[in-house]
Amino acid sequence: MIPPPVSLIAELTHDCPLHCLYCSNPLRLVGPEVELDASEWQRVIQDAAALGVLQLHLSGGEPLLRCDLESLVAEASDRDVYTNLITSALGLTRDRLQQLQQAGLDNVQISFQSDEERLADAIAGKRAHTRKRQAAQMVREAGMPLAINMVLHRRNIARLPEMISLAEECDAQRLELAHTQFLGWAFKNRGLLLPTRLQVEEAEKIATAAQKRLRGKMEVLYVLPDYYLERPKPCMYGWGRRYLTVNPYGYVMPCQTASVIPSLRFDNVRQQAMRWIWTTSEAFRRFRGTAWMPEPCQSCPRREIDFGGCRCQAFLLTGDETNTDPVCDLSPYHQQLVTFTKSTQSDEVGEGEAMTLDGWVHRVSFRTNPTI
Repeated sequence: MIPPPVSLIAELTHDCPLHCLYCSNPLRLVGPEVELDASEWQRVIQDAAALGVLQLHLSGGEPLLRCDLESLVAEASDRDVYTNLITSALGLTRDRLQQLQQAGLDNVQISFQSDEERLADAIAGKRAHTRKRQAAQMVREAGMPLAINMVLHRRNIARLPEMISLAEECDAQRLELAHTQFLGWAFKNRGLLLPTRLQVEEAEKIATAAQKRLRGKMEVLYVLPDYYLERPKPCMYGWGRRYLTVNPYGYVMPCQTASVIPSLRFDNVRQQAMRWIWTTSEAFRRFRGTAWMPEPCQSCPRREIDFGGCRCQAFLLTGDETNTDPVCDLSPYHQQLVTFTKSTQSDEVGEGEAMTLDGWVHRVSFRTNPTI
């Protein structure tokens, strides 16, 4: 029997006012004219709740660009589904926050690119840092829980102590420090994003110390970069086991980036029921469990711990999504990853160089919105 999913990640739009260099959204996007409308999203939420989903993560792009966001929060709240808004906070006014709170929003998660305004704005491709700080203050003044997430990479990792201090100043209850996952735009920029091993080791010490110091006050989550591991992490806690993602156009996927795998066909909520997609569709069954695994995964005692690692990563690094994740040192492709990481080690980047961001590939937005 297939257990129900725990969380639904609702990508309400791929449009975003920022142009972050590590964005994991697809490289080829479809315009907002084909996005699910409010009634379709409400049906998605209803079906997800009936399937057993307990958490709804409202994501994007930038979900605040959706003028119907409040109605979707209310739909989830009416069905006792916990709601988390994952946002750049651009467009979050006091009035909008009050409307969302009244609709039943449970948590706000704001992304920051760094603690220092000039660097943060350069990474985001837009002057946004000051507005993010103001939004964080509004959330706390409204009495709502606040989470802050910061994606770590070579251009900001040297400022990790200051970034932790920023989260403390904002009175966040949760701080997520996750190294860049090299998917989407981040994969195109990975040579410039990947920190050195020395930087990663120092960051781990800083994050561990913060976890101990802030225990009981602020939860600090630290996620190591895959490229320096010897065993893969259980991506999404296993393919099709806990999470499902609905993208802006209605396609249902086991994770946000699964569309990078060209051999997979994803079903759409406009044609198929959510329950059928979760339990029966080929895309969800393809890598669920362990029967699909090649050697050395098939005989590995960790096969039901890491579930073979990341399929998207396997495809991007080897050209075949069925291959053993190259992160694993037992993978036939592991040495290719080692060679790449070694090629980045001599390029030490100081804070001054980080401001210029030479050579980066920025993602673009569909439209501009003067209120955002």
